[in-house]
Amino acid sequence: MSDDHPGFDTRAVRAGQHRTAEQEHSEPIFPTSSYVFGSAAEAAARFSGEQPGNIYSRFTNPTVRTFEERLASLEGGERCVATASGMAAIYATCAGLLAGGDHIVSSRSIFGSTTLLFTNFLGKFGIGTSFVPQNDLAAWEASIRPQTRLLFLETPSNPLTEVADIRALAELAHRHDCLLVVDNCFCTPALQQPLALGADIVVHSATKYIDGQGRCVGGAVVGDAGRVGQEIYGFLRTCGPTMSPFNAWVFLKGLETLSLRMRAHSASAAALARWLREQPGVQRVYYPGLEDHPQHELASRQQSDYGGILSFELAGGREAAWRLIDATRVCSITANLGDAKTTITHPATTTHGRLTPEQRAEAGIADGLVRVAVGLEDVDDLRADLARGLDA
Repeated sequence: MSDDHPGFDTRAVRAGQHRTAEQEHSEPIFPTSSYVFGSAAEAAARFSGEQPGNIYSRFTNPTVRTFEERLASLEGGERCVATASGMAAIYATCAGLLAGGDHIVSSRSIFGSTTLLFTNFLGKFGIGTSFVPQNDLAAWEASIRPQTRLLFLETPSNPLTEVADIRALAELAHRHDCLLVVDNCFCTPALQQPLALGADIVVHSATKYIDGQGRCVGGAVVGDAGRVGQEIYGFLRTCGPTMSPFNAWVFLKGLETLSLRMRAHSASAAALARWLREQPGVQRVYYPGLEDHPQHELASRQQSDYGGILSFELAGGREAAWRLIDATRVCSITANLGDAKTTITHPATTTHGRLTPEQRAEAGIADGLVRVAVGLEDVDDLRADLARGLDA
C-alpha cells in the first residue's frame, strides 16, 4: 500500500499481502509443512534467527503471517501470533508470560472455559487466580498482590454484556506493574480497540466474528514486539498450538467484510433488544445499546457500536428458557457466535455448564437466561421467530 495512513476498511482488505512472483490478486494458501533451503549454511542461519525466512509451518507460514500482519494492523499492535483456537490464544498468553508462583486477577464475567483454564489447569502449575466483579475497580485493586502479573477481562462480557472501563483498568494495572489483557471477541477491532485505550495485549477467538460464517476454528494474540513477538511467539514455536494455512486464509477473507458485518449485526441486535424489552415474560434484557444498560454511557464512549450479542432472562427459569429455544425455527441452537446465522443457547447448561452452581451464581448466569448472537437474517424474521418461542 502506498498510502502511509490507510483507513480501517482499506487495511482490512489489503494489509499484510505480499504477492509472489505469480502476481496473484487473492492471497495464496501455502499448504506445506516445510521449506527448502538453498544451502546448509542458509538452513543454519534460518534456524538460528540470523536470517529471516520460513523454517517450518508450525511457526512460519506465509498465509498465516499475512493474517497476523493484517489483524495486528487493525488492532493497532506491533505483532500478532495466530493460534489454533481462541482458548489456545489465552493459554499461550499465560504460558508465555507467567511462571509458577505468579498471580492473575480476572473478571468473574468471562467465558466458562476461560474460568476452568485459570482454576483447573494454570493452578496445577502454581499460577493462582482471583476473580472479581467486572465493574468494581476497588475489588480489582484489593485483589492485586506482589505476585500479580496480569489482569484479564472480556468486554463486553459473555453472556451478560457487561462493559468494563479499559482505560481505568489499564491505569490500575500499570500502577502495579501488571499487564492488562483484554478479550476483544465480541466487538472485534471494527468496534473497539483496547490497545488504543491502554491495554497491553488483546486476545481473539477468530472462530467468531473474524471468520463471520462459522467455518473454521482459530485464535490470535496481538500486542507489542517483545512480549507477543518473542515470549508468546516462543511458546507457539516450541509447543505448537498452530493455526492452519487454510484457516488463516478463511480468516483473511472474513476480515475483508468485518466492518460491514459488525455494523449490520449491531443494528439488528439493537432492534431485537428494544423489542424484547417490551415482551411479557421477559424479566430483563442485557444489551449495551439499551439506554438502561448499567454501562451504556461507557460503551458509547469506548465502542463505535454495541455489537451483535444480547441476552435476556425469562420468568420460569430453565424450563421456560428451554421451551423458548426449542420453539424457534430460524435461530440455530448452538453455542457458537459471530456467524451470519443467528444462534441461540442456554448459557447455564452450555457455555457455562461446567462451572459449579456457585460459580454460575457469582457470574450472574441465571437458569432463565438465554443468549442470542444476532446474525444477518431479516430482523423481522428473527423477531417472529423469538415471538414463537415466547408464545411457547
